[in-house]
Amino acid sequence: MAKIKKIKKVLRLNLPAGVATPAPPVGPILGQAGINMMDFIKQYNDRTQDRRGQIIPAELTVYQDSSFTFELKLPPVSAMIKQVLKLKSGSQKPGIDSAGTLTKAQVKEIAQKKLPDLNTDNLEAAMRIVAGSARSMGVTVK
Repeated sequence: MAKIKKIKKVLRLNLPAGVATPAPPVGPILGQAGINMMDFIKQYNDRTQDRRGQIIPAELTVYQDSSFTFELKLPPVSAMIKQVLKLKSGSQKPGIDSAGTLTKAQVKEIAQKKLPDLNTDNLEAAMRIVAGSARSMGVTVK
């Protein structure tokens, strides 16, 4: 029977795909967790090479023996909105200044892509989550 490893810590990191480095804040976080940071960064960069330019979250499970596994997630909703609208950032004054406008179709497309990572399996609820993120960025939904 396979021995089950004891989990020490679960970390969630948002890193640039294909070009992550051990520079702060990543290095210190990994160092405190007691894992080989260069090993993780090399594996992360190899697995995200095809998505350069995006922020790809990784959920890193660190075990008692300092080994680790990690799972890649989809980019954050805000990053997906910025990509669709080709924005550098959201509005500096959400609710006052508009950073752009998303159509219902674009909201639905983002929600469908992000659905596996959200805490719902209902598309309508996922669309409300995306619309809420858009509003907080100063993006109007039409």
